[in-house]
Amino acid sequence: MIKIIQNQPNLIIVAHEIYGINEHIKSFCEQVAQAGFDVVCPNLLKEPLAFSYSEEKEAYHHFHTNCSFLDSRASLCKLASENRREYKQIFIVGFSVGATAAWLASSSTADIDGAVCLYGSRIRDYTELVPKCPVLLVFPEEEQSFDVTSLMDILVKKEVKQVKLTGKHGFCDPFSKSFNIDSAKTAWSHMLAFFRSN
Repeated sequence: MIKIIQNQPNLIIVAHEIYGINEHIKSFCEQVAQAGFDVVCPNLLKEPLAFSYSEEKEAYHHFHTNCSFLDSRASLCKLASENRREYKQIFIVGFSVGATAAWLASSSTADIDGAVCLYGSRIRDYTELVPKCPVLLVFPEEEQSFDVTSLMDILVKKEVKQVKLTGKHGFCDPFSKSFNIDSAKTAWSHMLAFFRSN
């Protein structure tokens, strides 16, 4: 688990992707802390490990065998509940599987003041959920397994804010071959605006 506590009024809970708490997640937590937030990033993999990008299949297998979206949601909700009294606002930022877990958490508890979900491709399996807090969904323009525009058309009925940016799944990760610096900067600007407007 990463904890960067600076006695700020607002807390950001970071939900990592299938690779675990890797260099991308560590650097993102530092970026969030430098922007003036306390940060907590739980290890949703249930083990003290992180997978390399070359171990994508192993990482997916580990997540679906030993973890789940529902378990991850429960962990995020519990963390929000445990910290509720300490903070004015609590937000979740999730990447990929972490984004889907954040989407699930947004409809499960009143302890979360907002959720940002970056390329949560499995949100498509939970389109019936209605968030209890403001949500910002950030999608790439293309995904391998589904049509992004069709999913956005379904989710617009949920009154969530949605953004589609140039690039592929993982465009915010500077350690990934899918990294798109312009889209990563734009996503960060949208995130900060979202935190400050809710």
